[in-house]
Amino acid sequence: MLRDALVDLVLGGRCAGCDRPGVSLCLDCGRALATSTPYRAWPEPVPSWLRPTTAVAEYGGVVRSMILAHKEHARYGLARPLGESLAVAIQGTLGSGRAAWLCPVPSAPSTVRQRGHDPLRRITAAAARSLRRDGYDVRTADALTAVRRPQDQAGLSAERRAANLAGAFSARSRWAERLTDQPVIVVDDVLTTGSTVAEACRALAVRGIPVLGCAVLAATRRRAPSGS
Repeated sequence: MLRDALVDLVLGGRCAGCDRPGVSLCLDCGRALATSTPYRAWPEPVPSWLRPTTAVAEYGGVVRSMILAHKEHARYGLARPLGESLAVAIQGTLGSGRAAWLCPVPSAPSTVRQRGHDPLRRITAAAARSLRRDGYDVRTADALTAVRRPQDQAGLSAERRAANLAGAFSARSRWAERLTDQPVIVVDDVLTTGSTVAEACRALAVRGIPVLGCAVLAATRRRAPSGS
């Protein structure tokens, strides 16, 4: 946060949401993110292994700009507001529950090196801190690893995305016993066809780790909300 504020002061910042000159996130864009309402997002068709998924926003406009600014341009100061919104999605997945392990979908090591950071783990940690401040017993679980890097998903159909991701993730053996009979939530930033989070759910389930549900920041427009 201090680093972003210093850059804004010295170089003249622009809002990551609307690109207006000023701070990294203006009040209007911050308010739009903070007031998002959680809803159940189901892809069509629903991939095998996918558990019920809660999103808080449509992937477009301000939210899309913020996610990409944090992920691709290392705007680290956005991790806190994005994490607080992800926390709302996690609450929606938990329902009346108050405890869970949060398992982020892993990125390939080469992708992390290219970006210079792991954006999803950063916002998952921010979400966990936000939830703990509200009295939830949540912890992050580094239970998944990427065992191969899938091809670029852009332009692929739902069926081809599922085939492309099959076997991409594996559950770490040291976590299998620890997470047995524990509430586990898979988290990601964006839901498109659902193939990525479905593969994460599969990798955990085959090691005997059942997934309670999934939580994402945003779902693409064609994902039809069913309930709230």
